[in-house]
Amino acid sequence: MAEGKFRVRKTEAEWKRILAPASFTVLRQEGTERPYTSPLNDEHRKGVFMCGGCAAAGQRWPLYSSKNKYDSRTGWPSFDRPINAQAIGSKVDNKLVLQPRTEVHCANCGGHLGHVFNDGPPTTGLRYCMNGVALKFQPA
Repeated sequence: MAEGKFRVRKTEAEWKRILAPASFTVLRQEGTERPYTSPLNDEHRKGVFMCGGCAAAGQRWPLYSSKNKYDSRTGWPSFDRPINAQAIGSKVDNKLVLQPRTEVHCANCGGHLGHVFNDGPPTTGLRYCMNGVALKFQPA
């Protein structure tokens, strides 16, 4: 989990109480959901994707817009940019020893969301590859 002072702070026990087990594993323990398992892969309505941790804690914290979602063919919901760069934070993830990655977390609660890669579509060239269980969709 990201280190730092966040607006939404809960103990591990409080997070376990309000999050589904899969969401807890991803958001609070930096896990990864299995590819192609998230219903958000097939979510094509207009709206925003919010942090699932903040939503469970009773806050609306929008991270990504449906207009920036695209099919990256990786099995995870992917976006070419966040709604606001201040909505997310990042850090180097060295879990894959041979290939460091950039981990993305919620700037409001510190929850792990996924990773960002430099192989996205034009304009940004970025692929924000997010775990669906770390997000909550709010239709427009």
